[in-house]
This record gives sequence, C-alpha cells and structure tokens, in this order.
Amino acid sequence: MAEARHSAGMKRYVVVWIGLILIVAIEVLLTYQHLPAGRLLAFLLVLAFIAAALGVMYFMHLRYERASLFWSLIPYLIFALFMMDHVWPDAFRLMHQRLPAP
Repeated sequence: MAEARHSAGMKRYVVVWIGLILIVAIEVLLTYQHLPAGRLLAFLLVLAFIAAALGVMYFMHLRYERASLFWSLIPYLIFALFMMDHVWPDAFRLMHQRLPAP
C-alpha cells in the first residue's frame, strides 16, 4: 500500500518535470519565430514565471505548506525586487565614478 502512495506522488513530480521540459521547448521554438523583441520578451518572461512557480510549488514543496506562509513571502519578494531595481543603478554609477586625487 505504501508503494502505491509513493508511486502516485512520484507521478506528480514526473508530470511537473515534463511540463518544465515542454516550457523550455516552447521558449526555444518562440526564439526561432523571429517575433518582435518586445513581444518575444513578454512571452519568455511569462513562461519563465510559470516555470519558476512550478519549481517553487512542487520541487521546493511550497504547495504543501499553509497558504499564509505562501502569501507572507510575496511582500518580501516584491520588496527585494524593488530594492534591486533602485539600488543597482546607483551601484553602477559608483563603479564608474572617479575619486578626487589625494
């Protein structure tokens, strides 16, 4: 009986893995379609977001956690992305800044 439950659980991971492979195949096919850059970027970002969500939900086992844990992580993710967007340009500016001679 335990083997039946184990194989059913493994089946879900195999299906998710095959789904991830299909997402990569779709991304590769889209790059060969010579779409406009903005549209291609939008499609690839959406597919990457879906692939990342599948990886987090199933392979990092976040799907089996309480919903409050999942929704408490979203504000931290948004904060981290916001800070990366506003701090990195300043870091690049400082990297090319000339210091006065002593």
